[in-house]
Amino acid sequence: MQRIDKQSPLPLYIQLMERLLNMIEEGKYCEHDKLPSERELCEQFDVSRITVRQTFQELEKEGYIYKKHGKGTYVASKKHGQQLLTVWTFTEEMIRSDKHPETQVLSFERVQSKEKIRTALQFEGTEEVFKVKRLRLADGLPLLYEVSYLPVKWFPDLTREQLKEKSMYQVFEEKYSIKVEKAVEQFHAVNINENEAKLLKIKPSTACMKIVRHALFEGSVVEYTESIARGDQFFYTAELNNKLY
Repeated sequence: MQRIDKQSPLPLYIQLMERLLNMIEEGKYCEHDKLPSERELCEQFDVSRITVRQTFQELEKEGYIYKKHGKGTYVASKKHGQQLLTVWTFTEEMIRSDKHPETQVLSFERVQSKEKIRTALQFEGTEEVFKVKRLRLADGLPLLYEVSYLPVKWFPDLTREQLKEKSMYQVFEEKYSIKVEKAVEQFHAVNINENEAKLLKIKPSTACMKIVRHALFEGSVVEYTESIARGDQFFYTAELNNKLY
């Protein structure tokens, strides 16, 4: 029996959260497994029902568990995280997380760039771009909705089929010898519209992140992408180092 240290300055519900998350991480409880009831956890950890309820509330709020009315509490699908240290691709990150990545190319068209896109891609005048809408999934669960703008001058004969067969950055590197050297991303919270909610299979009120990416090659912007990421399934980690002078 794992006891909670009641002499610790750490709140009881935080300690219980750590115990449960460790058990999930170690595989005692897997995705969609049912967790013990409030009463069983009270007995197992020698804590009050109020402590257990607060623990469940926090774990549910952070997306680690979910409840089925009248049936109990279950382990949620793992959140998909990304450390902000290197240029990353969705496909690589999902494979690293033991997930099966899938990309659906929703639309692919060649259009004249509008002012906003011209500014983002650092165009001096009007130029054509490929506008690509994609849905990114992991194990069948939609996580990201992306709209990318790619300069035609960098990818003159790009096709929808190429992007269906391989990741975008694979196509860049293998077909055009363009390896993205740097990416700048900005994040902010958004309220998504009905179409985005439908694609991501969530309610319009669900918290989401908007991610704006500028990808560079030899000092030029070769990709501008706006993404909507599910807040309940995706998170980012930034590592900050303090230099003393």
